[in-house]
Amino acid sequence: MFVLRPACVHDLPAIERLAAASPVGVTSLPADRQVLLERILASENSLAAEVGFRGEERYFFVLEDSQSGELAGVCGLNAVAGFNEPFYSFRNEALVHASSELGIVNHIHVLSLCHDLTAHSLMVSFYIRPDLVDTPESELLSRARLLFAANWPARFADTVVSAMLGVGDKEQGSPFWDSVGRVYFGLDYHEAEALCGARGRKFLGELMPQQPVYVPLLSDEAQSVMGEVGDDSLLPYDILSREGFESENYIDIFDGGPILLGRLSSLYSVAASCVLPVEIAPSAGECELFLLANQRLQDFRALVVPGVLVAGRLQLDSEAVAALGVCAGENVRAVPLWQTQERSA
Repeated sequence: MFVLRPACVHDLPAIERLAAASPVGVTSLPADRQVLLERILASENSLAAEVGFRGEERYFFVLEDSQSGELAGVCGLNAVAGFNEPFYSFRNEALVHASSELGIVNHIHVLSLCHDLTAHSLMVSFYIRPDLVDTPESELLSRARLLFAANWPARFADTVVSAMLGVGDKEQGSPFWDSVGRVYFGLDYHEAEALCGARGRKFLGELMPQQPVYVPLLSDEAQSVMGEVGDDSLLPYDILSREGFESENYIDIFDGGPILLGRLSSLYSVAASCVLPVEIAPSAGECELFLLANQRLQDFRALVVPGVLVAGRLQLDSEAVAALGVCAGENVRAVPLWQTQERSA
């Protein structure tokens, strides 16, 4: 059984190994021991804090095999996308160039550097072990963050955003970065991503163009990958799309990947979830897979297990109840893992 829980300091070596295996573009999960330690400590402080309104809180979670104790994945959720510094993105816009004398009107696609998404909450640091891709465990790792936010809505914004990795590879880097970022930074894609992961995004506002970038002047390769999802983000993109996240008018400034937005209260795992008391019962009858989370803050636990809903109570086996860290009769937040007519692979 896999359980999602808050990260703690003794997880650091295992988290460091997972970070080293994660794709280059996941700047929120750098393979930097000191940075990762700071994020664990920030998460512990956030969980211990009394919060009446969202601010600098950052929450960091791990997916643990309850039998072996090994970590199989990590993920995070920031209360605000850019609390100490702006969260930069490119906004798709159109400029009109017209000449009445010549009777010519041109609508030109441009990218404008902005920090429109700064005040929204931000899903970060998603990485799961390759053998668990496209399993209920990958759903748990991504979506349990939404149940966490549903439990404590005052800690988060009404809208949640998530930046998807764009098209690129370890050898060639990013076509979008090569046509835009490299011009202003003089760094290759991997160097810029590493710098951002270690130092944050403040330097972007200092070096990125303040005037609109005219898309027709970019290379054909860069234009073709704008808003496209890279292979390393196909899994989280699929999960979040089924949740109800949508691509708006924003793309990532590094690789041009899409930035997804969703209104928290309308997302499936939040809107379809309910708070139910649990009851210990042996597995029997027709069971359904549920995504479950307890309602404890510092001892938050979430998992995917079969259960039976009977007369307003959720029947689970004793192992599941123990893994959630609750007692019989205690409330948990529950949502069916799959939507009606949704795939169950």
